[in-house]
Amino acid sequence: MYALDFARWKRDRKHEFADHGKVHDAAMIPDSGEGANGRAVGFCAIFAVVSQLRKARLRAAEIHAEIEYHNHHYYVLDQPEISDAEYDRLFRELQRIEEDFPALASPDSPTQRVGAEPLDRFPKVTHRKPMLSLANAFDAAELRAFQKRMAKLLGSEEIEYVCELKIDGLAVALTYEEGRLARGATRGNGTVGEEITQNLRTIQAIPLRLGSADAFPKAMEVRGEAYFRLSAFQQMNEEREAAGEALFANPRNSAAGALRQLDPKATARRPLSFFAYSIGFLEGMTLATQWEALQLLSRWGHRVNPAARLLGSIDEVIQFCEEWEDRRQELDYEIDGVVVKVNRIDYQDQLGTISRDPRWAIAFKFAPELAETRLLDIQINVGRTGALNPYAVLEAVEVSGVTIRTATLHNEEDIQRKDIRIGDVVVVKRAGDVIPQVVGPVREKRTGGERKFRLPGECPSCGTTVIKREGDAMAYCPNTSCPAQRLEALKHFVSRGAMDITGLGAQTLEKLVELSLVRDPSDLFRLSEEDLAQVPGFKAKSIQNLLAGIRTSRERPFSKVLFALGIRHVGESVARLLVNAFPDIKSLMAANEEAIVAISGVGTEIARSVVAYSTTSENRHLVSKLKEYLPLRAESSIDVGEVLRSKTFVLTGTLLSLSRSEARKMIEAQGGKVTSTVSAKTDFVLAGENPGTKLAKARTLKIDVISEANLMAMLGD
Repeated sequence: MYALDFARWKRDRKHEFADHGKVHDAAMIPDSGEGANGRAVGFCAIFAVVSQLRKARLRAAEIHAEIEYHNHHYYVLDQPEISDAEYDRLFRELQRIEEDFPALASPDSPTQRVGAEPLDRFPKVTHRKPMLSLANAFDAAELRAFQKRMAKLLGSEEIEYVCELKIDGLAVALTYEEGRLARGATRGNGTVGEEITQNLRTIQAIPLRLGSADAFPKAMEVRGEAYFRLSAFQQMNEEREAAGEALFANPRNSAAGALRQLDPKATARRPLSFFAYSIGFLEGMTLATQWEALQLLSRWGHRVNPAARLLGSIDEVIQFCEEWEDRRQELDYEIDGVVVKVNRIDYQDQLGTISRDPRWAIAFKFAPELAETRLLDIQINVGRTGALNPYAVLEAVEVSGVTIRTATLHNEEDIQRKDIRIGDVVVVKRAGDVIPQVVGPVREKRTGGERKFRLPGECPSCGTTVIKREGDAMAYCPNTSCPAQRLEALKHFVSRGAMDITGLGAQTLEKLVELSLVRDPSDLFRLSEEDLAQVPGFKAKSIQNLLAGIRTSRERPFSKVLFALGIRHVGESVARLLVNAFPDIKSLMAANEEAIVAISGVGTEIARSVVAYSTTSENRHLVSKLKEYLPLRAESSIDVGEVLRSKTFVLTGTLLSLSRSEARKMIEAQGGKVTSTVSAKTDFVLAGENPGTKLAKARTLKIDVISEANLMAMLGD
């Protein structure tokens, strides 16, 4: 199948390689000065060289075509057909040929994407056709008003629209001459931009030459958006963090910064991608519609966003916009709206422009996920494990329709690396259900009165001297009796995913602690009606609901109880692995590190944490008390499939012993659900070999990633 596909690819693009089999070098046959014999020797030598060159040229052309084919399938279609190792083998072979025969290293060779020398500056480019800005719409009413203007100006209600996701990146214009990339430029002010051709050549999703059986114009301009995939941005920041380098604030700014590097090699180190969205100009061809332009761009080898739709009414347009405002978290790139365009080109020409905006297009803008606000203070929350977690106290700001007053700051090292200071204007991000976070400061808005943050040397809850273990990013309060730790541990114990005690919210729990009715988790199961009657505002119905919730929680399986104990590094999936290996709390707490590490999916750090918990007298005492109320063992009557019931899975990569279809059937047979996209609603991502971007997105959203062995353990196999 692969050979057939590649053969068809070469045949459809035969015009690209028409010259590659020819020897253009006019070699003169030398006369050695030794008569006919000398001329014969010289002829044979030259013939051998020409023969080698011919073979090398043919092989280079074949490899060139093959690499372009695989680049197209990998970067444009997202359908890789060969392994990375096989791709690297082809690439190295082409490099060797071009080293032996430098004349074969054409400017559009795959090996030349990062071959340019650094520049001193970027030349200015005047756009042949201005790159206009867009007017904005912020709700359905404004989209309907847009439709009414179009209908009035055109004298017709029958208008088709093309809707395209508005990628949050950097707009660029690519000029192709005779099908080859000749120049690339930034939008600039819309009329004049900067030439960044060498940097754009490093983006694998941009074809260096157009390819299709269809004819293409003598000259044309492709417009599109260069952007950072979220998974690539996350990976790059993780690598920078590991190297002790400053983290980049957000994907858009990083993409813009990458394309303005004077050294193309620096641009190549930031793996950008590209979507084409329009044709700026054509020579010798005309287009009837925007939809036709998108189809042509795709056939010519450009990556066109697959979500684009041709719609026949403004109601469909509004539905499309609202749908993607809800679904944007499914994507591996950031979007900030939808671009709505009148489809017919003659209508576009008739409508024209007003000021610097085309009348025939509008951008429906989503509620922003990024906002600027003032950082009023940095305070400390002590977690259930004793970790001192700094958080930002913010001047209230609306992000994605939610008012944000606090946001996470991760740890002191992260604050120092980003140079976040109290009093700064900061960028705040909120993506879907993810906790708001401070991305970084807006340094140009500093006044000089900002203050650097320093972590306190004492726990703000109990006053105990803080410790920081070597190699650990977090500082800890070592006092296990710390009031803040105890409260956070209780909140975790009763939370969803753990004991899930209905009717027991954080405020009620705080009141129970204040009244000394609850000191540790075992006290919850001793609460009576008389005890709960002491809680201010608690009426008879609330009391009965809470007592019923506590009784129900006593039926939770052992894995849920183990997770609820709050052992460091033991999440829900790890708890299930431990229970599968140690069917009761006694055997688990007697296990040593070696026995725990032997469990597939459990590492050394987890094993150490479990042993440390088990050997602490206070924890052993708590477990002893909990035995009175909870079955701290895996009951045979408990359906092992319960752990999958109502859970949402996403599969990525190649599984070793199962096909994806088999894994799906097994999950669904136990009441689970399998979807194709990772979102905040996903419970588990099952990752096999060579996982795709879904794995990176799962890590970004802090979703449990499990292996095939983990799944089998969850199924009780």
